[in-house]
Amino acid sequence: MDRRNFLKKAGVGVAASTVFGPVFAQTAPSIRWRLASSFPKSLDTIYGAAEVLAKTLSDLTDGKFQIRPFPSGEIVPGLQVLDAVQQGTVEVGHTASYYYIGKNPALAFDTALPFGLNARQQNAWLYKGGGLELMREVLSDFNIINFPAGNTGAQMGGWWRKEIRTLADVKGVKFRIPGLGGVVWSRLGVVPQTIAGGEIYPALERGTIDGAEWVGPYDDEKLGFYKIAKFYYYPGWWEPGPGLSLYVNLDQWKRLPKDYQQAFEVAAYQANVDMIADYDAKNPAAFRRLLGQGVQIKKFPREILKAAQSAAFELYNEESSKNAQYRKVFANWDQFRKDSSRVMAIHELSFEEYMFPQIV
Repeated sequence: MDRRNFLKKAGVGVAASTVFGPVFAQTAPSIRWRLASSFPKSLDTIYGAAEVLAKTLSDLTDGKFQIRPFPSGEIVPGLQVLDAVQQGTVEVGHTASYYYIGKNPALAFDTALPFGLNARQQNAWLYKGGGLELMREVLSDFNIINFPAGNTGAQMGGWWRKEIRTLADVKGVKFRIPGLGGVVWSRLGVVPQTIAGGEIYPALERGTIDGAEWVGPYDDEKLGFYKIAKFYYYPGWWEPGPGLSLYVNLDQWKRLPKDYQQAFEVAAYQANVDMIADYDAKNPAAFRRLLGQGVQIKKFPREILKAAQSAAFELYNEESSKNAQYRKVFANWDQFRKDSSRVMAIHELSFEEYMFPQIV
């Protein structure tokens, strides 16, 4: 998006932009921020959202507002981004809020809940259903304001060393999985492990874990999981439409000129839209390549799906009974989920159930 389009969005006429542009460039302050990502640079899709943000923001402000992204581990480890932004070590971070449910389980709603919203529903809830306002209430406790910045779409169910036929087969399995999905799996007997993306392969290779999930074909191929675990399961019921977020230190945000705040919001929106399009474009070819490597695609047995769904909603009800903030978010989220799903079951699911099997 160029400056002219930004000015249109900001309510400045195209004719005025020819005058405003040079004035803006001369009078606007130069700002340099650092961004800590939870993701390695090798994963160009998920890490790339930070690069899209930085480029778009620079373009919108004639290079006056610069953000330099740093991959996981260069400033702080991938799972410490929230702390780094909260403490002001960096001005902005790019991460998944469910990494931090130990601080507040309500943070999971900002990313994904098992058997929850798909990517379109997640964006609709955040932007139009009151979700973003609710999540900003939660994150304000950490001196952070958040912005949606990416979605992977429905994920795969991860890589397993052995075939999963019954609930008994998952008991005792050490499986890399963050968020409430890990809590649900633990109720079925899995031993969940929270490990940053760049550290998963070594853990799998050493046998520290027995299986792992990340995103889907494109990223998973890059991470090389197929070299160790050949059973590739679906669906990733714990992440039907997980969103990523930009965290901005609230003190730093308040210091920004209004024009820069608006430019940042537009750039974040661009990053959000770009990521899911990137995954949707790249996953098909990666999936074909994985099949060529002898990967065995398996569907989770219905027994496991039903047990996991039951455990998930038991968990939500338990957490709602003891956490008022969680209860407030859940009530809004759950009603949105029900209303949206009733409609999507008619116009979306019916079409996909008819068309997709013909192609497969």
